[in-house]
Amino acid sequence: MSIKSLKIFNMSTRSKLLILGMLLSSVLIVVTAYFAINNTQKKIFDSYYNFGQMMTKTMAKQTVDELQLAETNTDQTEKYKKIKNNAETLVQNNDDIAFVSFTDATGIPVYSIEKEKFKPLDDFSFSAPVFIENEAGDKILAGSLQVGFTGQTFRNVLTTSKNSMIFIFIIAWMLSCLAVIVNTILLTRQITLLTDGVNKISTGEFGYTFNTNDLWGDIKELFEQFNDMSSRLRRYEEQNIEKLTSERNKLETVLISIANGVIVCNNYDRVILYNNAALKTLNVSERAFKNSKIQEYCDSNGELCFQEGISKFKDLPLEEIENEPPEFQTVIDDKTLKATISPMFNINQQYQGYIIVLHDITKESQIDLMKNNFISNVSHELRTPVTVLRSYIDTLYNHGDEFDTNTQKEFIGVINQEIIRMQNLVNNILDFSRLEAPNIDLQKEYTSIVSIINTTVDSMKVLADERDISFSVIIEPELPKTYMNPDNIERALKNIISNAIKYSKDNGKIKIRAEVDKTGKNIEVSVEDNGIGIAPEHLDHVFDRFYRIENEIHTIKGTGLGLHLVKIAIEKHHNGKVFVTSKPGEGSTFGFRLPIIAEGELEEEKIEEVSPSPDSKTIQQIEEELLENNGSSENNENSFTYDDWEISIEKE
Repeated sequence: MSIKSLKIFNMSTRSKLLILGMLLSSVLIVVTAYFAINNTQKKIFDSYYNFGQMMTKTMAKQTVDELQLAETNTDQTEKYKKIKNNAETLVQNNDDIAFVSFTDATGIPVYSIEKEKFKPLDDFSFSAPVFIENEAGDKILAGSLQVGFTGQTFRNVLTTSKNSMIFIFIIAWMLSCLAVIVNTILLTRQITLLTDGVNKISTGEFGYTFNTNDLWGDIKELFEQFNDMSSRLRRYEEQNIEKLTSERNKLETVLISIANGVIVCNNYDRVILYNNAALKTLNVSERAFKNSKIQEYCDSNGELCFQEGISKFKDLPLEEIENEPPEFQTVIDDKTLKATISPMFNINQQYQGYIIVLHDITKESQIDLMKNNFISNVSHELRTPVTVLRSYIDTLYNHGDEFDTNTQKEFIGVINQEIIRMQNLVNNILDFSRLEAPNIDLQKEYTSIVSIINTTVDSMKVLADERDISFSVIIEPELPKTYMNPDNIERALKNIISNAIKYSKDNGKIKIRAEVDKTGKNIEVSVEDNGIGIAPEHLDHVFDRFYRIENEIHTIKGTGLGLHLVKIAIEKHHNGKVFVTSKPGEGSTFGFRLPIIAEGELEEEKIEEVSPSPDSKTIQQIEEELLENNGSSENNENSFTYDDWEISIEKE
């Protein structure tokens, strides 16, 4: 780069503003002058052109008048003599007319008068026909008059106008440049003053102010705000050390009260500051943690938890760390933690250490694991029926003629079962998405749950018959109606009964009960099976989404969504409550309670947690007594009444 180029780049702000302002004003003036002169020139040209046309037509009219007067004269020379004389006079006395000529109707020139010194312009030569009236009053063509103009007046006017406009625009340009120079000098002077003031503030000279009496407008307001800022900085500087210490104590208090664990380490990896959440998360005492090396921290198994993450952090360039603080995960005992590390600098941007923020993501990790299991289960659930369908369909397609009708029906039956299985899986997934939606509003109606129970039991008998499982249904007499979405409740009940069938032993028995609970405020529906039961540690999670219990029957297929859909349908959309009781090896009881709402009323409060009702011992005694005595039959041999209770038992 040349020295001249360096000088240009080293120009002062004032010089740059001057050059820029003058350049912009020059461009504006030149563009305006160009368009103004062109527009004026066009208007002058049009005016002169119209003048030429009008002059030609006027001379043609005079020629017509002269010809009308000389019509009786048979001598053609005398006839046009006066017209020619008039034309000569006009040409000699008018500098704008270059020539005048006249031709008769046959095109023969009659006369032509030209100036020797002036030549006509091509754009200003005009022609006009000459008509006269005969004795009959008809117009006949007498000839044609041609007039050529020199453009002398046009040139004079154009030159004068152009020179005047150029002079005016030069004056305007000079005035604009002068205005730019004055404004730039004033502005840069004020900027220089402001820069000096900022430099004084930056060196610690707080309280420095400007005299704003000679200033005006926005600049004056800016300087007044600067004075106000400087005064405030001065007052801040004068504050006592006790207040600064108090603010620091407040900052430490805020740090300690942060919910996430925060650990501050110096550039030697020693812990210099932390909060209670960090001590609790790491399960370490304050005495053992303070001034310890964070890389040497171990969990109860002796595993170094931070060494690898901090080593990777130190290997990264500072620019990358500042843009995106690195994160790593570590497992400490039964907790999964996400640690975010951010570098720490002092006021001079010197590296002082780092800050570690600990986020407990144990629950999120468990959910991710359950989601992965769910995807795996769904994939497996879909792959199995698809494989079966393909196998059976290929067999029927390629070898269908080799099987008899019964075998073909058997194949089609298997295909139908697998399609139903896929449909149920897809419906569960769709129900999950729909019921989890935040703004869904299920349409409810005032109805009885009895018909829903009977319909659901009837639809599940085919599935139960495959394993010789029987149902017994016990319904309290005159069970009150309430508001519900029948389809939603039916799907929830189907999920519970389907689970009971899955986990019951062959030749087992499932009991479905419906009654008013002990509080008298809710309808309680329960499904009891005599299956394998559930261990106590799983009872709090069986309604969680994607949750599946791995045990000796882990081969039972499922996605972990069924019971979660029951919980969403009952608790979220019906303001009810789900419950479960179970003993390993004896069986489980799943159920739900719906609030009893009188017709016309609205749901207001969620129902309270109550123990399962009614007394299962009483119901068991009723059932055993009915089975022994065969009860009093009302409808058929499997339906009984006992003290107005409706009891239905499916016998083997």
